[in-house]
Amino acid sequence: MKNQIKLCQVQPDLAWEEIDVNLDMLEGMLEKAETDTDLVVLPETFSTGFTMQSETVAEGEDGKAVQWMKRMAGKKKCYVTGSLIFRSTDGNIYNRLLWVSPKGIEAYYDKRHLFRPGGERENFSQGNERKLFKMGEFRILPQICYDLRFPVFSRNRGDYDVLLYVANWPASRQAVWETLTRARAMENQSYLIGTNRVGRDGTGTVSIGGSCLIDPVGNEIHRMDQKPRIKTSVLDLEKLRNFREKFPAWKDADFFNTGW
Repeated sequence: MKNQIKLCQVQPDLAWEEIDVNLDMLEGMLEKAETDTDLVVLPETFSTGFTMQSETVAEGEDGKAVQWMKRMAGKKKCYVTGSLIFRSTDGNIYNRLLWVSPKGIEAYYDKRHLFRPGGERENFSQGNERKLFKMGEFRILPQICYDLRFPVFSRNRGDYDVLLYVANWPASRQAVWETLTRARAMENQSYLIGTNRVGRDGTGTVSIGGSCLIDPVGNEIHRMDQKPRIKTSVLDLEKLRNFREKFPAWKDADFFNTGW
């Protein structure tokens, strides 16, 4: 079984509510991805930007963005993940992270913590299920942007190896992004993938990237700058297991009923 992941993080400057423009741009960025990539990670609401016009731009499984993810996964022979504004078959609209392989959609996670200050609670339905994905021997916990602020929800119960965050995180709170991405990796003794966007959105909000890969000790394997770009890295499960064995803080964790 696979105990390494070659990761490609995509940090784009998204066009506001322009699905076709964004998909074309992202496809161009992915032309530079290495051929043996295992996982491509896109930011939150990668096809539209973080708009509250959810009724207008929401797509179902037959929509352009979902079909593009399937095509990219097949073309690159890898998994592709990121969140988009998704209308489910029950009519509800979610900020949904899709986990797409060359075979199609394998899993999804609906954002639990909706960003109240930005109006997300009024324009999206709330997810209520903590999900885990598998990739080779890796166990992955998916999270979306604002979820980063809530450590109980992301608490490692010995059930994952990688925390995966996709985001539209603003420059005004960049220090929070940088601090909490490191904190979540350290407190959970896990790798952390954090993928953000850059540029100015349709509300005037600026994002300056800082997409990152953090190791279980809290060291930054890399932290990207303010430019649109892709970055390739490798996650090694044996290194993680060795660290957990040598520094078994997880054995002294408190147990409490979280409802999760």
